[in-house]
Amino acid sequence: MTRHSQPGPLRAHWLLLGTTMFFAALLLGLNALLLGEFHTDETASAGPSGTVPAAVSSGGAVIDARGGTPVALRPPAKTISLTFDDGPDPEWTPAVLAVLARYQVHATFFETGAQVAQHPDLVRQVLAAGHEIGNHTTSHADLGQVGTLRQNLELKATDLAFADAVGLVPSLVRPPYSATPESLDDRSWAAVQHAAAGGKLIVLSDLDSEDWRRPGVDGIVANATPRDDRGAVVLMHDAGGDRSQTVAALDRLIPRLQAQGWRFDTVGHTLALNGAEAPADLRSRVAGWLFTFAAHLAVFAAKALGVLMVASAVLAVGRTILVLVTTAMHVRRPPRRRRPSRDPVTVIVPAYNEEAGIASTIESVLASRHPVEVLVIDDGSTDRTAEIAEQYVSSRVRLIRQVNAGKSAALNTGLHAARTELVVMVDGDTVLEPQAVGAIVGPFADPGVGAVSGNAKVANRDGILGKWQHIEYVIGFNLDRRMYDVLECMPTVPGAIGAFRRSAVLRCGGVPLDTLAEDTDLTMAMERDGWRVVYEPRAVAWTEAPSTLGQLWKQRYRWCYGTLQAVWKHRRAMLERGQGGRLGRRGLPYLLLFQVLLPVLAPFVDVAAVFGAFTEQWTVMLGYWLVFLLMQAIPGVIAFRLDGESVRPLWLLALQQFVYRQLMYLVVVQSVVTAVAGARLPWQKLHRRGIGTVTGGPGGPGGPGAPSEQGREELSERTVEHRFGDAVVGGFRGVAHDDPRSRRGGDPHQPGRRLYRQ
Repeated sequence: MTRHSQPGPLRAHWLLLGTTMFFAALLLGLNALLLGEFHTDETASAGPSGTVPAAVSSGGAVIDARGGTPVALRPPAKTISLTFDDGPDPEWTPAVLAVLARYQVHATFFETGAQVAQHPDLVRQVLAAGHEIGNHTTSHADLGQVGTLRQNLELKATDLAFADAVGLVPSLVRPPYSATPESLDDRSWAAVQHAAAGGKLIVLSDLDSEDWRRPGVDGIVANATPRDDRGAVVLMHDAGGDRSQTVAALDRLIPRLQAQGWRFDTVGHTLALNGAEAPADLRSRVAGWLFTFAAHLAVFAAKALGVLMVASAVLAVGRTILVLVTTAMHVRRPPRRRRPSRDPVTVIVPAYNEEAGIASTIESVLASRHPVEVLVIDDGSTDRTAEIAEQYVSSRVRLIRQVNAGKSAALNTGLHAARTELVVMVDGDTVLEPQAVGAIVGPFADPGVGAVSGNAKVANRDGILGKWQHIEYVIGFNLDRRMYDVLECMPTVPGAIGAFRRSAVLRCGGVPLDTLAEDTDLTMAMERDGWRVVYEPRAVAWTEAPSTLGQLWKQRYRWCYGTLQAVWKHRRAMLERGQGGRLGRRGLPYLLLFQVLLPVLAPFVDVAAVFGAFTEQWTVMLGYWLVFLLMQAIPGVIAFRLDGESVRPLWLLALQQFVYRQLMYLVVVQSVVTAVAGARLPWQKLHRRGIGTVTGGPGGPGGPGAPSEQGREELSERTVEHRFGDAVVGGFRGVAHDDPRSRRGGDPHQPGRRLYRQ
């Protein structure tokens, strides 16, 4: 597939991810708004009050600023309006209602939109008992500390919640954090005027019981008792914490004041206000239903994400401990029996349009320290792959051409044509270290071993995408495969480098043709047939990783989808005994849990963590993110040390969380969707640029073991611009040398030039 065809699908994938994340963030934002979790300076000290009219600051608690001249009202003499803020609350609102009913007292309840949306039945209970309702904003935000847009949202959303719950829209508003009229400053007064412009009456208080401080029952009663016979609006709470003192104080305050001739009633009745609660129209009711539904969904999403965050953290810690413990066991256990034989090994190279790298692959295999025969299977290439491979044909190199039938068919052709019992399968872009073949066939000294996984490394690690894949490969091969080896449940022998008993593969029916992850399918089939599959970290091979996000998407999509196919195909292994049972009850659950389920859920957890940074829980979210990063960094350092690699690339782990991980998550999500839908995914060939030649010894970039800039000359102008810089790749250094004897194996564009082993 051409490079210019990749951005289209990739943009669609990112659009899917972006849309999903947007809706998740939207729900979290709504939940944070309902709970008042956004950062606001709600306890800011009072500012100047030069714009507050004297008639307001020295008047009653009820402010009508809807007309030209603001009016401050108070209840008649010997009349009290009890008001309760922050409800409704499932525990304390019914308790307050019970006390009020006992003394036949009516009150006004200023309720938040968040609570109304969650407990509409309590609002109906309040109204059924003859009480009055008022707007206390949606999230208990200080209206004087937020802009007009937020003020509108806070008041309107609460009106919508009331419209859905009881079909009414109250005109009474109590701004949170308000007290008596004397406490109004310029910012608070501006908020009062803005609310009044929307037709609202502002209700402050004449007496603050300060029950929110929990001063004791006697203290609450004293604070709520009038000092003279003037009427008063008394501020109390029926939510926001333990209100047992408030309930007890009411049971003492009401009968005492009633005995003194005080009358209790709602704000609307005491001031003879008309239209304190207006019927909601159809539009408001529909909008209210949508708001309430979204609020419930937001609360559910927030709780679910909270559970997922805790669960993922526990699983991440558990997985880290498991991997590190099994890695320590793998490193410390006695060496396996090695294979002393120097019998030749067949290296099968399936190749389809691999002209950019096939020469390097063949030359690296021929440079092996173990006797090898190279078997190149050209699977109907349409480029110069077969022509280049043909130049190497000799007593050690055979070339078989076939009509294009896929990698699995090419491998089966190679298996039937091989002359040795042990075969090593490598990809057409793989470059082997000189010791790789000898190392990977060593474990076959154990007759129970049927296959061996090698250690694949990323060659093109010069860019940030290459480094991210380099990190993934090193950690995956040096920790995960060691864990699988110890637990005897290896799910995959990678196509880049894997060794097999030929007879064992043929007994299992050859390389499977019905899944896209033929390497995983074959590995599982062999284990179910009773063969052990082990890991040999010294068998190092260099492979070309995708160099663009589009290519990476195609490769991982195929891998993930193929793995799902293989897991489903071999699901009965969970009920088997022996080696197959170990795969089924250890390997398959691990794959499903950590490579399917968690990646599907992880994007939502990430959104919750990032979103939390903008709320009052930012310290918790930052701590969570740092712990999660640490759970990756510690295994990363250990894996890099075990592999003899420089740990410098690990600084990219933090950045990897925001791009690379998201892409990998989306790959899993789309793979699962594709699998559930029953769609078939075609094989997608990656654009290869060629690794180049190799120079011996393991190591990191810039040292032995990374791609060499002085490798063989590039195969065409199309690949010249894609040289890998000054990284290194394992077993021999390329030297262009004019020699008429060296026509076989040289650059096809430069007859007579070949690469000689140093």
